[in-house]
Amino acid sequence: MPKQVILAAHFPGVNNTTVWSDPAAGSQIDFASFEHLARTAERGLFDFFFLAEGLALREQRGKIHDLDVVGRPDTLTVLAALAGVTKHLGLAGTLNATFHEPYELARQLATLDHLSGGRAAWNVVTSSGPFFGANFRRGGFLDYALRYDRAREFIQTAKELWDTGGGAFAHTGDQFDISGRFGIPPSPQGHPVILQAGDSDGGRELAAGNADAIFSRHHEIEDARAFYRDVKGRLERYGRTPDSLKIIPGVSFVLGDTDADAAEKAHHIRRQQVSPQTAILLLEQVWNRDLSAYDAEGPLPDVDPVDGETTIIQGRAGQFADRLRTAAEWRERAAQKNLSIRELIIEVTGRQNFIGTPARVAAALNEYVQTDACDGFILVPHLTPTGLDEFVDTVVPLLQERGVFRTSYSSSTLRGNLGLALGGNLGAA
Repeated sequence: MPKQVILAAHFPGVNNTTVWSDPAAGSQIDFASFEHLARTAERGLFDFFFLAEGLALREQRGKIHDLDVVGRPDTLTVLAALAGVTKHLGLAGTLNATFHEPYELARQLATLDHLSGGRAAWNVVTSSGPFFGANFRRGGFLDYALRYDRAREFIQTAKELWDTGGGAFAHTGDQFDISGRFGIPPSPQGHPVILQAGDSDGGRELAAGNADAIFSRHHEIEDARAFYRDVKGRLERYGRTPDSLKIIPGVSFVLGDTDADAAEKAHHIRRQQVSPQTAILLLEQVWNRDLSAYDAEGPLPDVDPVDGETTIIQGRAGQFADRLRTAAEWRERAAQKNLSIRELIIEVTGRQNFIGTPARVAAALNEYVQTDACDGFILVPHLTPTGLDEFVDTVVPLLQERGVFRTSYSSSTLRGNLGLALGGNLGAA
């Protein structure tokens, strides 16, 4: 029997995939936008709706980054509102284990789980730098080496709270020393589903020991298979089976009436995603200096990047460990292909994963799942809020015809629809 494909919908918000300047784009913050995407995902029988989190507006050269112009709404507030306009769709939110506290967050997630009838999920992320932390604590800093230690104990503590059934609790550890009475009874799925997005060795180990699903960034099929083998291979030492952890990469897609039509659309979308202003901003993140005087349609700068710890952008994880080497590689590529700054940035940043007719995309998605490159996908549309509509109308029926995607929801809980055991005491019962 073929594996069943997991599908989730990512609300794109403000990131490098979003084409917020397109005439067809709507608001990134009005509730109607969140509702439209969630209802579309539920109409398509998706497993869950996924919402990222930004704890501070990113800055570059001391100014708010262009992609953050609409702000960052609170994750749990949005998901709670969506619980009232959906019936089956899981509701997953990215929430930071570095700056939240276990009792507070466990209580909020348990409440969401009850409000939704057992559909809540928590994507656990960490942060070590002072930029985000300044919003939460004096000094705003947690040592990098401690962030996974805190996250691991945070998850453990939250599960202990959920397992009390609304009773007394006491936890003493390196990171937390708390006691009291938890005010929320167990939810229909026991524990909210735990997602984890770290790709480092520490992140993979955290997921293997604690998560129900891992949000992967591996898109090339061989890389994805290697990641799949590595993470699933870590489960046995935690007493877990391969099916107990789902691997779900975030991917983009472009559909067309023909493959050529889809390729033309994809080219147009990439140029929308990388405007001249965005091209300069992204180049600055490697050069680590003000390049605003350069023409995005002209050649790369002849000056070298500024190396060192200080970075021109705040609020975004560093993507280029060796700026000088990256700059040399980009210069070589630009010279070989006679690329402008903008043309180069279009090539080296972002990635459109599945491009073609609905039939071709459905076949490619299924190949990834059946050959153990992943267990499913978190789809990241480029338009808000209508970017998922065409996929639901054209690709989902083809997956259903193949017998690899549901034709109706089989469970009232997210855990049930994902094929996961109930969490905590309910799972042990």
